[in-house]
Amino acid sequence: MKAFLLAASAALLMTACNTTAEDDYMPADAAPPAMAATTYMQAAASSDMFEIQSGQLALQRSCDPAVRSFAQMIINDHTRMSNMMMDTARDNGVPPPPVQMLPHHMTMLQTLDRAPQGSFEAAFRNEQVMAHQEALNLHRTYADAGDLPPFRALASQAVPAIQAHLGHAQSLPTSAACAAAPTEQLRRGERG
Repeated sequence: MKAFLLAASAALLMTACNTTAEDDYMPADAAPPAMAATTYMQAAASSDMFEIQSGQLALQRSCDPAVRSFAQMIINDHTRMSNMMMDTARDNGVPPPPVQMLPHHMTMLQTLDRAPQGSFEAAFRNEQVMAHQEALNLHRTYADAGDLPPFRALASQAVPAIQAHLGHAQSLPTSAACAAAPTEQLRRGERG
């Protein structure tokens, strides 16, 4: 994530160095440039893939019921969102995005995968808050300034679910609240 932020900052600085006073002038009533559907779809698909795979990882790694419930919810919701995007693309003759995660989503998933057992829940919470803030910004931006109406409608539909996910992610525990497994309880009982 740090590498992504550094690269984005460097690109922004380079862009700023190449602007002139004329470039800075934009009439007050001028609309922001429209986001391309292909750009939106690639970012949204990557976001959905991250959510689905991180949710699956949480189901494998966490024993906390709140984390597991949230993980299943995001798997279901982001699978549905991905399917809706693919249907919208097909129905409107737009080529689907590549089936791959963007590098920063891959890095986020690797961070979760490498989290030590005792700190997985905190890492999952942090990555989910970041990912849903990013997704919310993406869908809002496209809903407001996207180039294709069917995809703007799709982005608008995604916003409430992503807002709900963000709120839920912010309330996730940062440590596991897991009951001891029955086999562990039996072993403890046998010892003493």
